[in-house]
Amino acid sequence: MRVRMDDLIRERQAAGGAVGALTCYDFSTALAVVDAAEELGRGVILLVTPKTAADRHGPRFLTALRALADGAAVPVSVQLDHATDLALILRSVEAGTDAVLADGSALPFEENAAFTAEAVRRSGVVVEAELGALAGDEDRALASLPSGRTDAALVAPFLSASGAHVLATSVGNVHGTYAAEAELDWPLIDAIHAASAVPLSLHGASGILEAATRQLPASRAAGDDVLTLERTWRSGASAFAREAMLRLDSAV
Repeated sequence: MRVRMDDLIRERQAAGGAVGALTCYDFSTALAVVDAAEELGRGVILLVTPKTAADRHGPRFLTALRALADGAAVPVSVQLDHATDLALILRSVEAGTDAVLADGSALPFEENAAFTAEAVRRSGVVVEAELGALAGDEDRALASLPSGRTDAALVAPFLSASGAHVLATSVGNVHGTYAAEAELDWPLIDAIHAASAVPLSLHGASGILEAATRQLPASRAAGDDVLTLERTWRSGASAFAREAMLRLDSAV
């Protein structure tokens, strides 16, 4: 069944766990992810990168994912990930995505808040925002080091100005793979949680899943972005997704 992404995160948060958000580059991968979610009885977020959504077949892919979510036996949300183009956001919503990450993190604070607010106003769907700079690339498994971290003092004013429903944070995490051992800033996560009235998400969880699931429930970062391989057999993708969600489920 298709559900609001923020409601899905809050529900798992209340149960002491996190929601897996897995990048899907084709329909076979998405089927494998939903198969794993149904086997575990856990909700999941299907992520689509801007590059995939902007492809000439992108709208058809999003429409297919929406139908897959509608027919799933568990809660599923379809999200356009890290979109910096408002036009692409609106096209993707029209095609079927029911959540977007309006990524203005490279912009100055005021412009980021304004971009996010515009996405909230015009899209009519759940909008995740990003505050702080995340290094790496969700389309390529490049080794990266953490970049500029989220300023906890800016969280409340940013959420007030932007109207975001979910907040992505930079707390020692990166996209893709890690050039050094990942070290999350737990005091910063706690400070951000204390300042936030909306669910938090942690992107780049592929390299920090074990460590993250030990402490994330207490810190209330309840959405985890897990990078999947662009080319994979469905059985392999299903096993990967199942293992990832089991780890998230163990964080109680």
